[in-house]
Amino acid sequence: MTPAESPAYREQLRAPMSWYFISFLFGVALALIFLWFGPYASLAGLAGGTLLSAWVVASYGNVGIELSGDSLKAGPATLPLAALGEARALSAEQARALQRHEADPRAFMLLRSYVRTAVRVEVVDPQDPHPYLYLSSRHPEKLAAAVARGHAAAGS
Repeated sequence: MTPAESPAYREQLRAPMSWYFISFLFGVALALIFLWFGPYASLAGLAGGTLLSAWVVASYGNVGIELSGDSLKAGPATLPLAALGEARALSAEQARALQRHEADPRAFMLLRSYVRTAVRVEVVDPQDPHPYLYLSSRHPEKLAAAVARGHAAAGS
């Protein structure tokens, strides 16, 4: 990838290590249950339970946000910058309120409970049913600034 093609912003949200420890504990629980069937079944329960639950954690917990060129990719969604309006960084308290009592059920939400801060990006495309994007982000100020820079670059 050349510098001209490199994304303006990229963030990978990964599940914390404690979630993988919980996966191991799930495997231990299965091992204890399968101990009744013998040591090999118990070992299979430990390995299988740990690997299966770690795979679930990795699939859910590993999601990316990328702003490159004229589009924003957040998890499974890709939107052109022209469809997006103002991006606002949210503190932990503002993000919590937007997740709960201030939430609009039509909004696209990329929520990760292990990330406390977020960005709210207005959607200005009248064809899009989502009024805004709620994106969990560990660096909300950087993401909001990158969206603003993307708008400025597209406008000039």
